[in-house]
Amino acid sequence: MMGVLLIFNGGFMLFSALISWYFKDGALQGILFSGIMTIAIGILLQFFTKGFKKQIKKREGYLIVTLGWITMSLSGAMPYIFTDAIPSFTNAFFETTSGYTTTGASILNDIEAMPKSLLFWRSTTHWIGGMGIIVLAIAILPLLGIGGMQLFAAEAPGPSSDKLHPRITDTAKRLWYLYLGLTLLEAVLLKIAGMGYFDAINHAMSTLSTGGFSTKNANVAHWNNQPLIQYIILFFMFIAGTNFVLSYFAFKGKFNKFLHDEEFKYYALTVVLITVISTLVVYNYAEVTKYATEIQQITHPMIYGAFESSFRHSLFQVLAVITTTGFVSADFTIWSPFLTVLFFLMMFLGASAGSTAGGVKFVRHIIMIKNGFLEFKRTIHPNAIIPVRYNNKSVTRGIVFNIMAFFILYLIIFAIGASVFSFLGLDFITSMGAAASSLGNVGPAFGALSPVNNYEILPPFGKWWASFLMLLGRLELFTVIIIFTPYFWRNN
Repeated sequence: MMGVLLIFNGGFMLFSALISWYFKDGALQGILFSGIMTIAIGILLQFFTKGFKKQIKKREGYLIVTLGWITMSLSGAMPYIFTDAIPSFTNAFFETTSGYTTTGASILNDIEAMPKSLLFWRSTTHWIGGMGIIVLAIAILPLLGIGGMQLFAAEAPGPSSDKLHPRITDTAKRLWYLYLGLTLLEAVLLKIAGMGYFDAINHAMSTLSTGGFSTKNANVAHWNNQPLIQYIILFFMFIAGTNFVLSYFAFKGKFNKFLHDEEFKYYALTVVLITVISTLVVYNYAEVTKYATEIQQITHPMIYGAFESSFRHSLFQVLAVITTTGFVSADFTIWSPFLTVLFFLMMFLGASAGSTAGGVKFVRHIIMIKNGFLEFKRTIHPNAIIPVRYNNKSVTRGIVFNIMAFFILYLIIFAIGASVFSFLGLDFITSMGAAASSLGNVGPAFGALSPVNNYEILPPFGKWWASFLMLLGRLELFTVIIIFTPYFWRNN
């Protein structure tokens, strides 16, 4: 399996080499060598293991998922290293892990000085990671028993809930076609709206994967004087944060699935509610055209008036954080202390299960809140059997316990993560933001890691720690942590 992934990864590197050849950006030799070496290692791995049994059970599933992401990150760092664009292995691994986990945190200070082929490779790591997450959420995680993922597995157009089934392949193909189609559609719309072809393709890949890597130093704030571009991006951010199974049904004309899905309704309602609150605060108390550092140099003409600008930036940043895309149109950390706290809390939301977004996911919050209210009824009626219902279906106690355990573990890891960052010398606000952003795969954080800064300031161990948190959050915690437990390795 690792061999297959390496061949797959190397193929995308060779495609990036074509981009280098087209733009004559001087990175061709390094990327070409990286791609050939990656494919060669993949072929060797397949050759030396071709005689082994290819039976995948739960234990192998956990290892494949975790080692797969690590293998992709290690090999994906090679184009940066062999082109000397990011000579430090620590920095290259951080940038690559941030790409594949669709976090979007970067150590690059001058993005526009990078060869275009490497900018394309950055966006490609996002896109590959997004594709992988769709397959994980729809086909793999429900089979491994990751709580919350099973809830919509029955509605997925393919996967069996109790064994690996050929229809999983069909499901993956359909969803990848949808993923590719939405990416191309956004790229075309961005081009029509005024972006160049290269920028449009890169931002489309980053958007649909809810990643956040941009080709500009100012990120999406570079187009603050072109509102249509930002509206297109925020629309596709919302789509990327929606369960791809629902999007698949919508593509087939079954729009009623959206109306009857609890998670989608709460997801959409939360976006609307927080956007209204944020717009009112920004419009009344913040000067939306005054940002920090480079963004401050970008003058935003009030084409539609201050209210439109307040609404657009509020909606854009709310979606960027909730969907964990992490694009930046403004520095939301300077809007007001109230909004700073609100945006910090949003980092723990995540969008929909079955989307490319990171975070806890709305379905888990819904189940936990419903179960919390039902505890009052159970206290009054201790002998009554009162199940939690989701989408008018009873949720088993096993899934409820799994979700509660996930959330508690998430908070514990967040606390440990923030403690480690503070131990490394980061201040309180920066430590909290770094832990929440890395674990939630958001990207921008707070303090020294605000939306107008980057992660280059982290010490080497801090970058490795942040990479570990990104991987934990991206793979739903249990998938990685279970490997470190002794009973995982016992034969009985």
